[in-house]
Amino acid sequence: MISNTDTDSRQTKTVPYSLTGKSVECVFYAPFAELQKQFPAETTVFFTDRNIFSLHPEKFEGYRTIVIDAGEEHKQQRTIDEVLIKLVDWEINKQDTLVGIGGGVITDLAGFAASIYKRGIGLVLVPTSLLAMIDAALGGKNGVDLGTYKNMVGTVYQPTKIWYDFNFLNTLPPEEWKNGMAEMIKHACIADEGMFCFLESLDLHKMISDKSLTADLVERNVGIKMDIVVRDEFDKADRQLLNFGHTIGHAIEKLMDIPHGHAVSIGMVSACALSEKAAGLHFADAARVVKLLAAY
Repeated sequence: MISNTDTDSRQTKTVPYSLTGKSVECVFYAPFAELQKQFPAETTVFFTDRNIFSLHPEKFEGYRTIVIDAGEEHKQQRTIDEVLIKLVDWEINKQDTLVGIGGGVITDLAGFAASIYKRGIGLVLVPTSLLAMIDAALGGKNGVDLGTYKNMVGTVYQPTKIWYDFNFLNTLPPEEWKNGMAEMIKHACIADEGMFCFLESLDLHKMISDKSLTADLVERNVGIKMDIVVRDEFDKADRQLLNFGHTIGHAIEKLMDIPHGHAVSIGMVSACALSEKAAGLHFADAARVVKLLAAY
């Protein structure tokens, strides 16, 4: 799986997934400049946060761009209203495309706004964090928080493309790598024992310093999640596996105001402890999960 080739030299790879009424293309090793060719400024609106906008200002030149403050506290209906008003002011129509460029907050908000504006316009997601690349941008779930209740209001609305330019990871803070690793370990726990063993042999420094390694693991994790979503797009059976650690984790995240990955890690540890008591999970298996989470 692991290659020493720099991601910039890899050929763009498109993996399609067939969902209800729509094909979703995950486009890997995809330069941002190529996205700009496919989605010209005349028919496209960019949506991002101030962190990404300040780190990559050249990517937004010439495009109508909606920029919001970064942070989970802005994942609220008032932010959606601001986005919708902008789209109206710019006379965006149903044939136009909203491109969400950012982490999980941006991909959630972009999906929700695109799904309800004129009852649905084009949507492309460009995840810029590890967590967004392997989890938040995938599967079509979107929405906003309602008071202390996380993701209480939203829709399931699939993007036409999810665009992976791994160069965005060059500016990702170490704390955000930890957030993403929690979701990667979750995928390993529910669906990929081989990846679990492989992650046991790595550490966070190796992940951050080896872009090619990270790209390979991102692609592997996308496959895990999207295969589950294809089988159960609307969360009636297998997709509930992806909630591992999230039931307790979401409550902890909102009540204690800690990062998503940290909260989900606590949730997974709690779920393992409950599974030992209620379902006979072997102690050694639970201990391995706890040890791997602690390592990252």
